[in-house]
Amino acid sequence: MTNNAGDEAALQLQDLLMGTENVEDFLGQLAEFSAATLSHAAGAEIECGVTLQRRRKTMTVAGSSPRAVILDRIEQSLGEGPCIEALRTKSVILLADVATDPRWPAYQQQLAAQGCRSTLGVPLEIGPDAAAALNFFAPGTGIFTEDIITEAAGFADLAGRSLRLAVRIGTAQSRAEDLQAAMEHRTSIDLACGVIMAQNRCSQEEAMGILTKVSSNRNQKLRDVAAEVLRNLTGGEVRTHFEA
Repeated sequence: MTNNAGDEAALQLQDLLMGTENVEDFLGQLAEFSAATLSHAAGAEIECGVTLQRRRKTMTVAGSSPRAVILDRIEQSLGEGPCIEALRTKSVILLADVATDPRWPAYQQQLAAQGCRSTLGVPLEIGPDAAAALNFFAPGTGIFTEDIITEAAGFADLAGRSLRLAVRIGTAQSRAEDLQAAMEHRTSIDLACGVIMAQNRCSQEEAMGILTKVSSNRNQKLRDVAAEVLRNLTGGEVRTHFEA
């Protein structure tokens, strides 16, 4: 990938990242952009699936088209193929011709039945606990030349950086949502303690003891017991709000 093409691809990936709301949406857009990028470079229609690996389990998470998802899932159902091999070896794996390659006969037979003649598995580095790969599918042979493979590897490096950022953003958003939920639960518990203190003329520690005992006896979460106390007082739901 030339410097100009790489810079343009990086900018487009940044636009994709900024224009999506979560990692799942980004992966879908990434599959479409990856297919379009390699199709333009090869002068042939290439489809792309995105495979994610976590805890040694692999799954198809996105595709440039419904057909790309189907093609990618063939490999997941069999548990072997170039994309899984790319994830295992952290290297680009080419299946140049499904009719002549001896490595994965069952997989190749199913690809041929779907009209796919060659594939290219390209790993993405996203972190220590997970890995991903782009799985490119072509209807003919001779499409994944050395130049196209180099192009795919360079693009995958850019895509991997964007995906790592998307994962970090998604993790930060999840943590922020978890923190806000915890703050809301904590406030509900404090309000319920205040109600119990007023009703029983007791200390906050004693009120918390009452809540905890009820929680244990009913086998309910403390926040659910607190919410029930507040509902009984107001006759409806009590909502807590926090400004970001």
